[in-house]
Amino acid sequence: MVQTPAKTITLAEFLKQPETKPACEYIDGQIIQKPLPQGQHSTIQGELVTAINTVTKPGNLAWAFPELRCTFGGRSVVPDLSVFRWQRLPKNDDGTIANTLNAAPDWTKDK
Repeated sequence: MVQTPAKTITLAEFLKQPETKPACEYIDGQIIQKPLPQGQHSTIQGELVTAINTVTKPGNLAWAFPELRCTFGGRSVVPDLSVFRWQRLPKNDDGTIANTLNAAPDWTKDK
């Protein structure tokens, strides 16, 4: 059986598309939709984000984010959990966290 290769698009084309639920990721020219999170997954994710931020935010060490789109190195992914060291947090001119993160997280957890 002959299979037709999937159509590839550019990262720029992918980023112009509206967000989906669950999120889609762009890896190696392909769009891959993440599975819908379920109860146990969401529970662990929420607890882990809270635990990390309880330890790291007060001392301005790092900040953990759930389901944050990160675009870097020709890909755009939405890890279950992304952690950025404080000095690497993408920020706006007014010091608030940027909406678009064009940097690789320092640590991620997926699945």
